[in-house]
Amino acid sequence: MPHNDSVLVLGVETSCDETGVALYDGAAGRLLAQALHSQVEMHEAYGGVVPELASRDHVRRLVPLARRVLAQAGKTPGELAAVAYTEGPGLAGALLVGAAFGHGLAAALGVPAIGIHHLEGHLVSPLLGAARPAFPFVALLASGGHTQLMRVAGVGDYQLLGETHDDAAGEAFDKTATLLGLGYPGGPALAALAERGRPGRHRLPRPMIASGDLDFSFSGLKTAVATLARGAAHDEQQRADIARAFEDAVVDVLVAKSALAMERSGCTQLVVAGGVGANLELRARLAQAAARNGLQVFYPALEFCTDNGAMIAFAAGMRLRAEEASNEPTAGHAFTVRPRWALDSIGAQS
Repeated sequence: MPHNDSVLVLGVETSCDETGVALYDGAAGRLLAQALHSQVEMHEAYGGVVPELASRDHVRRLVPLARRVLAQAGKTPGELAAVAYTEGPGLAGALLVGAAFGHGLAAALGVPAIGIHHLEGHLVSPLLGAARPAFPFVALLASGGHTQLMRVAGVGDYQLLGETHDDAAGEAFDKTATLLGLGYPGGPALAALAERGRPGRHRLPRPMIASGDLDFSFSGLKTAVATLARGAAHDEQQRADIARAFEDAVVDVLVAKSALAMERSGCTQLVVAGGVGANLELRARLAQAAARNGLQVFYPALEFCTDNGAMIAFAAGMRLRAEEASNEPTAGHAFTVRPRWALDSIGAQS
């Protein structure tokens, strides 16, 4: 590892349809530069992510983005202490692009390549802000592919409290948006439509809200929306009312389960991460619940709610500081990726 006053980590995120690169200074504890390219426009014509197109676009974007980030920070590749990349979970081809880039650059520079769990990146992203939670805390990870509650005792010390049995919250948002004739990606469009909806016009089920455990299920909610949507195709106010009812149902479940997780874990701090964490209704309702119960809620900055390289660089920086990664180059830089990878299985080692 280079001997200087900085511990510069280049982070690369390519798990799905966003190419993110960022430079984090672990010694100073600050983000120096970042760049992000979204593939939304490319995939919009297909109504969802096309894995092969996503992988090829990552190949085109990675090197230019890395050069831009280093130039913005006024740094050179030779100053890097480590290169971090998303090892999983995600699309296999997309993950391979980031892993190959990360190990290739690390091998050329003689520094470690650190594989990071995508959800760990989301989990620690609120720590990039000025107001930071302290361990232990409960984390609600709510994104397009995952809805989980975790107890976080420290770096690499994650206990799964509950997760979805079927569709994740973000996935349900996207599928419901399709039912309502909205574009891709549907989550933000549905939330915008819900703002014009009249509360209480429709009553949708709150799946598993009274199950007594910390698990989720959203597929039945989507089915209920499909029934309502059949008669609302050409009525904008009706569609807005359905969107509002759907958002209220999802938020009710997420808030109730999060409150129960806090009670059972004994934690007083909640971290909300992932794309659904940007939902304004969810934020407002969690703030109300926290105020009633003397709890604190932390969010990443809006720019870090979606996939990004900063969270990967930061997670790797934390692992370096915790001495969970070797200071020596990885022998041979052999690597693999993990399209499916349980967060609570990583233990203290990545």
